[in-house]
Amino acid sequence: MSNFIFYGFVLLVVLSFLGLFFIVKQQTAVILERLGKFQAVRLAGFHLKIPFIDTIAGRLSLKIQQLDVIVETKTKDDVFVKLKISVQYVVIKDKVYEAFYKLDNPMSQITSYVFDVVRAEVPKLRLDDVFEKKDDIAIAVKGELQDAMNEYGYDIIKTLVTDIDPDTEVKQAMNRINAAERDKVSAQYQGDAQRILIVEKAKAEAESKRLQGQGIADQRREIAKGLEESVIVLNRVGINSQEASALIVVTQHYDTLHSIGSSNKSNLILLPNTPNAAGEMLNNMVASFSAANMIGQELRKKTNDISSSAEDNTNA
Repeated sequence: MSNFIFYGFVLLVVLSFLGLFFIVKQQTAVILERLGKFQAVRLAGFHLKIPFIDTIAGRLSLKIQQLDVIVETKTKDDVFVKLKISVQYVVIKDKVYEAFYKLDNPMSQITSYVFDVVRAEVPKLRLDDVFEKKDDIAIAVKGELQDAMNEYGYDIIKTLVTDIDPDTEVKQAMNRINAAERDKVSAQYQGDAQRILIVEKAKAEAESKRLQGQGIADQRREIAKGLEESVIVLNRVGINSQEASALIVVTQHYDTLHSIGSSNKSNLILLPNTPNAAGEMLNNMVASFSAANMIGQELRKKTNDISSSAEDNTNA
């Protein structure tokens, strides 16, 4: 019996010794009560308490915590939408007493305020405005929470609208609208590109034709110059201009026949192409040039006679 009492006493001493001290971790606050009444707040470190009289009522984290709240509400244009509100809050170190004793469930209290503010702000906005003004919604939620929760020992660090989720049918409609808008922009860009290609192609063709025409003009100018020189040379050996012109035409006729014959892929037939045809052509051209020359002389003679008669009448 005495041994039992002894061992019981030793156990009581050990338990008392173990309950004499306690350790508080970093970024943690311990609420110490004495006989059920608040005694003190103990922060990080090694602390003593009276065994069986002082008790640890609870612990509060002093770290920043986050609470995600999903709120479903309706916009001004009657679209149901879900908003995810992320609230970052922390226990104020100097108000641990209020945070522990005044609120039984702080997360539930924060959730209630978030619901109240979001359901008051979102119905004022259209769906597109909700996306554009989500920062304004977050500021409104933070302002309401800051004023309310500070009294209970909580500081609201930041409030974010992290997700906006419209009704499924609305999202599908929005996706179709966005796709149509992208197709429209793509078509506009393609049309602009096609128009630029057509304009540049037309410019290139115009420039090509201009250069081609200039080349043909230069070629004809050189041909005319060569013909003129040929006529001058033939005149020097006693051949008049009509005969020289006819001879040059016949020469070009033979050159043409030669170029046609040298091409394997040519289907052109120049008529007449007999040996006697060249002589007939030469005689006909000489006769034509002579006739034209005589007609020209007659016309000039008549013109001179008319001019002389007019001068005589004027003098009379």
